[in-house]
Amino acid sequence: MQDIRPVTIQRNFTNKTAGSVLYQCGDTVVLCTASLEDRVPDWMAGRGKGWITSEYNMLPGSTSPRKARERAGKVDGRTTEIQRLIGRSFRAVADLNKLGERSLTIDCDVLQADGGTRTAAITGGFIALVDAVNSAFANCPIEQYPLTSSLAAISVGIVDGSASLDLDYARDVKADVDMNVVMTGKGRFIEIQGTGEEATFDDSELATLLSLAKLGINKLTEIQKTALGAGWRFS
Repeated sequence: MQDIRPVTIQRNFTNKTAGSVLYQCGDTVVLCTASLEDRVPDWMAGRGKGWITSEYNMLPGSTSPRKARERAGKVDGRTTEIQRLIGRSFRAVADLNKLGERSLTIDCDVLQADGGTRTAAITGGFIALVDAVNSAFANCPIEQYPLTSSLAAISVGIVDGSASLDLDYARDVKADVDMNVVMTGKGRFIEIQGTGEEATFDDSELATLLSLAKLGINKLTEIQKTALGAGWRFS
């Protein structure tokens, strides 16, 4: 498969946070909210810099059979790894000095899972992040705007011997190679997570997968741009 799954985006899905997006990619559905606070964690206070972090969770009804609800202090290793990935990705396209002593928390809650939940959380979460930033920097000159580029993420893999884009669960479990790629809208990599599942891959296959991921991310970037409309401030 050489194309992305159908994407649906609903901005302002809730009205209690500065940014809120219901993001659907195929049968994967993620609610992404971005909360803005005029404070930073205690360990950053007084530095004049802001902070961006994220929390990720798969809700009990997102899978079948039911996934046990995670409680405070009992977050599993997969969840911790994913939310760190999401936070790193957002900070990679932010100038924390321009953000000032403000904190942004992007919460990504998976309502329905069918593969690609972390990449959907990043792609949808970025739209919520932009809406939250724009609520505080709506009229600032572009040189003072705290986000430096757009970003999106997608999965690729080798399934039945062929490179495949945007894996759903059925293709993901069959993949000989599975990879998640996070890129900026300017074509620069933020993170590449690639694994051979009882298989190996060579330089040529890696290049093919990265090229396919870039194609998918370019399409997602255009979808983000359309969704944000006048809120898009990236070249």
